[in-house]
Amino acid sequence: MADVLRSGMVGLGNMGGRIARRIRDAGFPVVGFDVNREQAEQAGVPTTASVGELVEQTDVVLFSLPDSSVVEAVVYGDQGVLGVCRPGQIVVDLSTAAPASTKAIHSAFAGHGVEFVDAGISGGAAAAEQGTLTIMAGGSPEALETVRPILAAAASWIYHMGPSGAGHVAKLLNNFLNGISLAATAEVMVAAKRAGLDLAQFLDVVNHSSGVNFATLNRFPRIIEGDYLEGGLTSRLMAKDVRLYLELLPELRVTSFTGPACLGTFNLATALGYGDQISNRVVDAIGDVAGGVRLHDTGEDA
Repeated sequence: MADVLRSGMVGLGNMGGRIARRIRDAGFPVVGFDVNREQAEQAGVPTTASVGELVEQTDVVLFSLPDSSVVEAVVYGDQGVLGVCRPGQIVVDLSTAAPASTKAIHSAFAGHGVEFVDAGISGGAAAAEQGTLTIMAGGSPEALETVRPILAAAASWIYHMGPSGAGHVAKLLNNFLNGISLAATAEVMVAAKRAGLDLAQFLDVVNHSSGVNFATLNRFPRIIEGDYLEGGLTSRLMAKDVRLYLELLPELRVTSFTGPACLGTFNLATALGYGDQISNRVVDAIGDVAGGVRLHDTGEDA
């Protein structure tokens, strides 16, 4: 491994692009690749012509990809990482992925002398921009320590959760809580609007009461002003994460009573046209069903 770790980011979207820039600004050599050339150009880091070229140029390969199917294609596909990797490299998956797929990929890379770290991230686009993400990692603790300086460029908190898959398990559990608190708060805020409450005052009450959560603290004070904090996790991807959570629970012999309703809420948002917008727009989907309620309207509801 080189004294100064050279890293490469596969996937330069909302999260990958921001993390790559943080790594660049921390003084680490970094390149990127994205199949969307416009997205790649906007990332602000040097890019390669292929995944294979990125792997050849780097010591640490990072993934920031939509789901396990895309991760698997990048790993196993023609000119994929598995075919061109070399012993001693470390691959870090920052995606939200199925733990069973993660464990299989870990085994495949181990056969090539490559460490695979599943590193779920939390905090959204704003935290990525500010370098204050939380990372929950699974895999070799030694591999995590090796890449910790790179990850620390974008994260304030980095936890080793256990063996391969543990990081992605922790991420799914966290994302479900994120999703259900967002969906529940959106529903309550639409009800508060219908009831004629002052929404800013109501949020202040909740944030000093037992209903407080991440959405009431960080999302809805902006949403009621018409700022949806665009650029973060979409409703479609939130639904995917909740679906992965529900697929995981039978493996753990746990039954979900609230998960199906949460999934249905984000599926509703997708069906009503908000699928590719930030998941905060779920409040508009619930508002549509309630007759066209918008929290930031100053006039009568539609």
